[in-house]
Amino acid sequence: MTDLPARRLLLVHAHPDDESINNGATMARYAAEGALVTLVTCTLGEEGEVIPADLAQLTADREDRLGAHRVQELAAAMKELGVSDHRFLGGPGRFRDSGMTGLEQNHRSGAFWNTDVDEAAPHLVEVIREVRPQVLVAYDPDGGYGHPDHIQAHRVAMRAAELAADPAYRPGLGEPHTIAKTYWNRVPRSVAEAGFARLRESGTSFPGVADVSDIPGVIEDGRVTAEIDGTAHAGAKAAAMRAHATQITVDGPFFALSNDLAQPLFTTEYYELVDGVSGAPAGEREQDLFAGLGL
Repeated sequence: MTDLPARRLLLVHAHPDDESINNGATMARYAAEGALVTLVTCTLGEEGEVIPADLAQLTADREDRLGAHRVQELAAAMKELGVSDHRFLGGPGRFRDSGMTGLEQNHRSGAFWNTDVDEAAPHLVEVIREVRPQVLVAYDPDGGYGHPDHIQAHRVAMRAAELAADPAYRPGLGEPHTIAKTYWNRVPRSVAEAGFARLRESGTSFPGVADVSDIPGVIEDGRVTAEIDGTAHAGAKAAAMRAHATQITVDGPFFALSNDLAQPLFTTEYYELVDGVSGAPAGEREQDLFAGLGL
């Protein structure tokens, strides 16, 4: 890319819809502020379930056309967030959704989980060296909640960040680049608990209510180092989530996945800085992922 914006943010996610749930408000905010927001999605989400009955035939055990449909959903979601640079790792369909832990799909040839990290990472190295992000957002080592593709996305993101900075690594993939700050997606436990308290008080049209343990990345409050206020972009986040109609149902400030269990829709999003220097005063959370970088 030429004439890159001053601030550049890279997010790595496992499947279409993960980005809107975890980071939709953050992405919309930075895109609106003129930053380059780049999303890399590692699979097409081919093994997902389908909520609308009229699209049930798309699933992997029937017509196996869900991946192509989710490509379109992701494009619509990115339009809602104002993000124009969204890519699939290695190109659409290069790595297949591995399914949930313990399924035979985990070991299928071409499954993301069944791919060596050093086979997948070069595709992300190429993106890093092209867009030269100062900030990377990824999952924690457990992938937030243990899904094989989320764990693999964490491994690939962290490995690619390391390799991209190494001048000796594949010079043909572009000039080396060091990412200044790396964050993992998080939710403070107190925020998650307060969200569920609001849900129970207000009631919901969904058949049931999820639990705090169902939210990926929940940790004790003290480990959260950044909070990004995306309130002004709440509508964009909700619209992006609605665009993933095969996977998500949104009802006001709440949403549910295919299990029909309601959970809060957060418009302030939280992160843990795991590499780099915080730009906030000691003991305080950053309010900007680019804090301290002079941008």
